[in-house]
Amino acid sequence: MRLVHRRPLLAGALAAATLVGVVGVAGSASAATGCRVTYTVTSQWSGGFGANVAVTNLGDPLNGWQLTWSFTAGQQVTQYWNGTASQNGGRVTVGNTTWNAALGTGASTSFGFNGSWNNASNPVPTDFALNGTPCTGSTTPPTPTTPTPGTPPPTTTPPPTPTTPPSTPPPTPSTTPSGAEATIVPDPSWTCGRSAGIVPPARGRLVFRAAAQLGAIRDVGVTPYGHRRILDIRGGTVTGDRINGSILTGGLDLELTLGNGATELEQVAILRTTDGTPIYLRTCGVAPAGDATMRIVPDFEAPNSSPYAWLNTGTYVGTRTVDTATNTLHLAVYDVAGVSPADPRVQLRDPAGVTNQPWDCATGSGTRGAAVFTETVTLGASVSVGASKRGTRNIIPITGGTVTGRVTGTVLPGGADYQLIGATSTLDARYVLSTNDRELILVRNCGAFGRLVPTFEARAAGPYAFLNANTWLSSDPGSAPGGVSITFYERR
Repeated sequence: MRLVHRRPLLAGALAAATLVGVVGVAGSASAATGCRVTYTVTSQWSGGFGANVAVTNLGDPLNGWQLTWSFTAGQQVTQYWNGTASQNGGRVTVGNTTWNAALGTGASTSFGFNGSWNNASNPVPTDFALNGTPCTGSTTPPTPTTPTPGTPPPTTTPPPTPTTPPSTPPPTPSTTPSGAEATIVPDPSWTCGRSAGIVPPARGRLVFRAAAQLGAIRDVGVTPYGHRRILDIRGGTVTGDRINGSILTGGLDLELTLGNGATELEQVAILRTTDGTPIYLRTCGVAPAGDATMRIVPDFEAPNSSPYAWLNTGTYVGTRTVDTATNTLHLAVYDVAGVSPADPRVQLRDPAGVTNQPWDCATGSGTRGAAVFTETVTLGASVSVGASKRGTRNIIPITGGTVTGRVTGTVLPGGADYQLIGATSTLDARYVLSTNDRELILVRNCGAFGRLVPTFEARAAGPYAFLNANTWLSSDPGSAPGGVSITFYERR
């Protein structure tokens, strides 16, 4: 996926400017039209911003509409949803989609977009027009009034002006006017296995809800893939009609924010049901810019011989949200077997020109060169899922460790080796390093014994950016007090 970062909460003004514009002098005496527009800058960061536009039709019913306005400071639309957008110079035209073409008298619709700006000025547009009719907010022009002799002329109400941007952003806008009812169509590079679209979860049947307690929310910063946050899963609960239990330590929630404001998710978690059955859960997710609710596609590995083997063959989607006030991650998972993608739809498009984050393990060949650094990793008690749909899954939580060499620091508690055991055993370790100079490095060491290929994700402008190149090899884990020792090498 081509990814760059968005930093609305970390860089610059999280501005939220709102203009209530009013539209409408009639185009003809027989068919007066008018509308009202609310333009809200929902977030603003270095080089980019997000906006939501709400349109209310005050005149005759419409079956098809176009809203136009002009940017005056070089702003450019880079991504949009719930409308069809085009731009010529500063002139922007947004038209209806198939599902919101009808706009009756008094009815409203809304759309959103992300844009770029020059970091100097981002003025709110003032020349909105609906189907060519300028914006004034009434269905007919005001009638001139002749004052009676001896009386003052009538008071004229001035047109509305932009409000002062509030100090905090407005509530996150929903994905569509109907909120969670849209089908989200991911970009082709990060489809979560649902290239035709991830259906609204509520169209299915609720399987369970989960509340995961977070040990830490770690901000790596801007990496080659985007702006990375790592959420350490330290426990939690699972409740549902057919499954109840707990969430174990050893899970990670890997959140990536793109330069256009959209987000992508990879999450690994370990569940244990009330009867002691362990279940491995790996989740993919996406969300449009400005939406705090991630649409997720969970994939389960339950023991084939357990009462929960039905999880291995189901079709599931869900939602994921994070409550930073309570440091809790919330999941809701639904069975959507038989539910097909349908309108309304939100199409996600990635920004161009940056590296795609991978879903699968890296591969590579070559011979070992110079040693780069060595880890001594301490491990917790293993959790054996046993035979499941992909093989025998064994999970070994990571509890800490030390790093020496060109990188010095510690292995943070959290993550695990989510390994598959069989004729060809495959390791898949995910964890985080904290360097002595307070940088964070996300590690994935993956592959068969004797052919491990590690990948690192470090801050692109930081001192360990050299690790972002996929030019490394790993030793197999060797025995060490309390765990294992691993050395990483340059690849020749």
